[in-house]
Amino acid sequence: MIFERFIDPGLSQHSFVVGCQGTGELAVIDPRRDVDIYLDYATENGYRITHVMDTHIHADFVSGARELAAKTGARLMVSGHDEGEHFQVGYAHEDLYDGDTIRIGNVRLDVRHVPGHTPEHLMFVVYDGARSDDVPMALLTGDFLFVGSLGRPDLLGEEAKDALARQMFRSVREKLADLPDGVEVHPGHGAGSACGAGMFGRPVSTLGYERRTNPYLDPSLDEEAFVRRLLEGLPDIPDFYPRNKRINSEGPGDVLPLPGMKALDPAGVARRARAGEITVIDLRDPLAFGGGHIPNALGIGIRGAFANWAGWVTPDDTPIVLVDADGDPDTIECAVRSLIRTGRDYIEGYVKGGMDEYVLAGLPLETLAQMDVHRAQDAVASGDLKLIDVRTGDEFESGHGDGAVHTPVAQTRDGVPAIDPDTPVAAVCGSGYRSTVAGSILKRRGYRRVHNVVGGMMAWQLQNL
Repeated sequence: MIFERFIDPGLSQHSFVVGCQGTGELAVIDPRRDVDIYLDYATENGYRITHVMDTHIHADFVSGARELAAKTGARLMVSGHDEGEHFQVGYAHEDLYDGDTIRIGNVRLDVRHVPGHTPEHLMFVVYDGARSDDVPMALLTGDFLFVGSLGRPDLLGEEAKDALARQMFRSVREKLADLPDGVEVHPGHGAGSACGAGMFGRPVSTLGYERRTNPYLDPSLDEEAFVRRLLEGLPDIPDFYPRNKRINSEGPGDVLPLPGMKALDPAGVARRARAGEITVIDLRDPLAFGGGHIPNALGIGIRGAFANWAGWVTPDDTPIVLVDADGDPDTIECAVRSLIRTGRDYIEGYVKGGMDEYVLAGLPLETLAQMDVHRAQDAVASGDLKLIDVRTGDEFESGHGDGAVHTPVAQTRDGVPAIDPDTPVAAVCGSGYRSTVAGSILKRRGYRRVHNVVGGMMAWQLQNL
């Protein structure tokens, strides 16, 4: 049997290749947008991709299933339980239904319909026929069952979440009951994804371990208690999720060869950025961005949760241009791949030579002032500036600086209504990454005296402030 997991750390997204060593045939489940990773894997190992499946219509990333099937001639198979639902698959495919079976050489995948995260969601029960036709080896659970959690039921809106939570209760009780404790659980996400609350970092578990430790699989919960628990403490929903649902239901366009791999003249970028014709994303770390950047640029470092924040805060109405320190093609390609995975395909290119060449050309620069935690606390106490805490609600409630105004990162796109743009402000997060994102947004919104708190609340607490 062939079994491989591919992890996109930026979105904590897992895709899988399952196949038969004897025939060399492969199925790819929940493929990421840039599908060359699977094409290369098959070519390098002498395999052939014959099946492509999605467990559901994804919200957090744009699926590569349609393009991968088109490039390989594979059978494209998705849930048929989307009929009559708000999101339906609108491109050519084969429908899969509860009870269907897919055979790939000695490998068998049994299809189970497990609604709850979405109405059409499927789970695949995987059997390695070379070892046993009766005992399943693995569950490919998508966004149904996570390590330590379940998929959130509220992505289709307030009006749908209660009914979906109750469907999830029935899916847990009915579709897992006959499966053995020893079967492996391979979810579609790990910790860091917003598709569920309280996920653990390990990419794999067993059903028996989840039965004993996963709080949502507690058999003592009745339906009402289960629904209450499932709807508690859910993370904020990134607003690019509905857009991705629409893209995935209509059918994503092809992205290979990759867009944006074109070097652009620094002077032209400077002119167009100042005129608001493009959105420049600066990929460097917060201190480098603070020291000097292209006017109106967004500071979203490639070494952090780039894919999530770029998907969340990048405007829809202007082309994207990327810039790093020196125009390194590998860095640019990494950023491009992350952007297209969240549906940001409109990438014109990158600054030739990066900020090094931009600075040597004598082009305009802006700065984001950096402030240590001691100066920040003193300035807030004296009334010289307002502290804007851009972390999540749970983080803010767990402890924050005196006088801080809570405004999560994504909400800073609308400014901070309680604070006048002429008022000096300092953005703070956990370490300084998200506050750089927020600080750059506020500067684009017209806030004139913006600071970033270096080290964030981690440094604040270590200094006993």
